Amino acid sequence: MIATDTPVLPRPATDQTALVLIVDDAPENLAMLHEALDQAGYRVLVATDGPTALARVARLRPDVVLLDAVMPEMDGFETCRRMKADPLSAHIPVVFMTGLTDADHIVEGFRAGGVDYVTKPIETSSLLARIATHLRNARLAVHAQQAVDATGHAMLSTTLDGHVRWLSPSARDWLHSCLGDEARLPAHVVDWLQGRTDAHAGESLRLMVEGSHLSLSRLAGDALALTLLVRRHASVPEPAVLAQAFGLTTREAEVLHWVALGKTNRDVGNILGMSPRTVDKHLQHVFAKLHVETRTAAASLVLNRAFDAP
Repeated sequence: MIATDTPVLPRPATDQTALVLIVDDAPENLAMLHEALDQAGYRVLVATDGPTALARVARLRPDVVLLDAVMPEMDGFETCRRMKADPLSAHIPVVFMTGLTDADHIVEGFRAGGVDYVTKPIETSSLLARIATHLRNARLAVHAQQAVDATGHAMLSTTLDGHVRWLSPSARDWLHSCLGDEARLPAHVVDWLQGRTDAHAGESLRLMVEGSHLSLSRLAGDALALTLLVRRHASVPEPAVLAQAFGLTTREAEVLHWVALGKTNRDVGNILGMSPRTVDKHLQHVFAKLHVETRTAAASLVLNRAFDAP
């Protein structure tokens, strides 16, 4: 039930194009909320269940979602978790609406990814003020991510177990195909995040996504999450090209080629049929000839240099 005895507040002029999705299985609540939002000048979408809401979000990307917590089949908490698992919709603020006032339900709403929680009967002027605040905050976050891209840098924030919390637009475009349904980085990237690879903790990780050569580098972080810089690099030359350019033996060039593709010593050994220790010996010769000290520096030299065909 929604309280309608208070005046509808006008929204700021900067919010004139905002799209609000209302998700509630009670038609009377949908109708009353729709009317209040329409009078305030918002564009409005409606959904009566979780799956329909997710389909609306995927197709139209609303600016804010008003979500009933208690619905049959898929409740609001699960609907919100699925929204937040997709980097393309994770930034959308979700305001829960429910008659549940138990502290456990409130905590569950925030853990699911909600930014606010209003109890029924809903007082419309208060709800509209909250919507305006969350819209401003969400747009500031989006503008900050766009500003990151404008500087020529792509970034992402991830938990240590690889669950992506947000991506700048370029990072989203480059990495989206490898994240999976749960918005989680691939297993070998998680191993690198947690220091379980032979790469040093401070070095970059190389990976290939749909033919693009990318690198991830740590910028900042704590025990809960990390901010990573994402770079896209030129294609890695074939070993014959590397051998001619750097005066390497055939084996050294093959090792360097796979290292530049982001492979670990164990991976390279499996590919070339040699032990990781032998790979490391070849790498030491490569480092000396390239006048570098680390695999990251060697890979960067390969990826950032222009080469002529042999």
